[in-house]
Amino acid sequence: METTEEGSNRTLVTQFILVGFTTEPHLQVALFVLFLISYSLTLIGNLGLMALIFLDPHLHTPMYFFVGSLSFLDIWYSSVYTPRILSDCIAKSKVMSYSGCAAQFFFSAGLAYSECFLLAAMAYDRYVAICNPLLYASAMPRKLCFQLVVGSYAAGFANAIMHTGNTFRLRFCGDNTINHYFCDAPPLVKMACDDTRIYELILATVIGCNVVATTILILGSYTAIGVAILRIRSATGRRKAFSTCSAHLVSVTFFYGSILFMYSQPSSQHTPEWDKVGALFYTVVNPLVNPMIYSLRNKDVKEALRKAFGRATASK
Repeated sequence: METTEEGSNRTLVTQFILVGFTTEPHLQVALFVLFLISYSLTLIGNLGLMALIFLDPHLHTPMYFFVGSLSFLDIWYSSVYTPRILSDCIAKSKVMSYSGCAAQFFFSAGLAYSECFLLAAMAYDRYVAICNPLLYASAMPRKLCFQLVVGSYAAGFANAIMHTGNTFRLRFCGDNTINHYFCDAPPLVKMACDDTRIYELILATVIGCNVVATTILILGSYTAIGVAILRIRSATGRRKAFSTCSAHLVSVTFFYGSILFMYSQPSSQHTPEWDKVGALFYTVVNPLVNPMIYSLRNKDVKEALRKAFGRATASK
């Protein structure tokens, strides 16, 4: 363990060792294959959905602009974690430098916060589309959509700067082994040799304020959407209105549920096994299933995909 002496009985950590999911060689090979397949499917699914939205004029609407933006974000979000997981499955050394850990932590936090804000912007888009359909085109021009996406990234990475700075002002000492597959707050807090009560209070406040603010916007949007749907007289009209936002609702539930499961608990209640399982849902599984959520139940996307296959077949 590479450390720096501090006084007579404490050493400061200057690098970390990631345990990953297992130390069993045969299981590591199996996990490598599993994560390689999931990462390939994540890239193919999100890039394919982005290409489909770009190439089909019928998908050039605010809703699909946000869906494409979410796919772009999910590619980078998954890339923060999975390549490192693949490397650790086959590499003998699982050492991560202090700066590497801080960088992964920063991009992890920035993209997670950005996705929270982007999902809230998408909820507002669905609110305008269902509650004010006649004004939808004028209320959600391309410029506003672009500003909402850029604003989501700006707010996300501004919070990441605070989150990362607050975490890495702590001093880490003793055992430098992180029983996780990436640098995350709970295992780092356990390694801190400083009093972490103020840190945990700031962490809970920052996460709480952001999650509460975006959750209120999402819940407010869906409350208004629910009222608007109930006012539609025909059952067909209600089903059609609900189908336009059902995919987003599933994505929000999946992402926010796993985030809240991870970070709403005190650090004393975190266990390495549950931390890994909980984090797996929003770091690997969510970017994998989002393209499926937004395409399999969407008639517009399925029709665009059918046309794309038809053109590809005709060209042969």
